[in-house]
Amino acid sequence: MASFEADPAFGKSLFVLGGARSGKSRHAQAMAEAAAVPPVRLVYVATAQAFDGEMHDRIARHRADRDARWRTVEAPLGLPAALRTVGEAGHVVLVDCLTLWLSNLLLADADIDTEVEALLATIRTLEARIILVSNEVGLGIVPDNALARRFRDAAGLLHQRIAAQVDSVDMVMAGLVQCWKRPTTP
Repeated sequence: MASFEADPAFGKSLFVLGGARSGKSRHAQAMAEAAAVPPVRLVYVATAQAFDGEMHDRIARHRADRDARWRTVEAPLGLPAALRTVGEAGHVVLVDCLTLWLSNLLLADADIDTEVEALLATIRTLEARIILVSNEVGLGIVPDNALARRFRDAAGLLHQRIAAQVDSVDMVMAGLVQCWKRPTTP
């Protein structure tokens, strides 16, 4: 179990960053569940695609971690549109994860800048509370190929823009949560 306590006082929006297997998804789910006092509904927006057996198993494990309170919406590419359909007041929406969404966009040869702008505009207009999860990929070595470097750079720029817009930012490493940003109180 990760070493953190869920605190629903993250404002309207929370961005959770961390490396692979850092505990970021578990932390984000705990934060969402703590914020979803009934009759608030929980919505999980999944961006993963199961192209192989290992990914299929990983998705199944994530689904098993969520109980019957959760509604799942698949959005491997059309994330802004999916958010508009579930982003009404009375919902806590968890998007897991932005790096998979970004990978899907790159592989589909989508216009990344246009898609990121659409995502940011959508987040600004949501009535729901939203939690966005993403992998921090800029702490490792420089990738050895152009596509991987393009992905790393796009992820870094996406993370900067998301972090600037949301109310709260948490970093999760080894199951430990570091709060980097919280709403200011007057």
